[in-house]
Amino acid sequence: MSLARQSRSYLIIGGVQWLLDWAVMVGLSHLGLPVRHANIVGRICGALLGFWMNGRFTFAGEGTAVGRVQLQRFLVMWVTTTLVSTWAIGQIDDYLGLKWAWLAKPLVEIALGLIGFVISRQWIYRR
Repeated sequence: MSLARQSRSYLIIGGVQWLLDWAVMVGLSHLGLPVRHANIVGRICGALLGFWMNGRFTFAGEGTAVGRVQLQRFLVMWVTTTLVSTWAIGQIDDYLGLKWAWLAKPLVEIALGLIGFVISRQWIYRR
């Protein structure tokens, strides 16, 4: 599978994943849940969708799989990126306010998504 095709698929799936993540985070924080907690719930929703879709479509091939080993690898990456995302969004909320945290979330997630693409392609979905 070509890098261009994987990049396109990862971007499309990532967009859907991010919209779900962002909508859940904004909705829950609007309802009064602290932004750090809302961010984690949003990321869980996005991750559940993204792990399966990227494994089945983006990185599918003879040398890849979607199983227990891949899920364990994914969880290592997900926990790490969630800690970074939650810290960054929380810092923005603390210093600039909730609306800036809502606006900054896309930029934080884009940066983490680029890192996630490389890790997913090279490590997570490999057999």
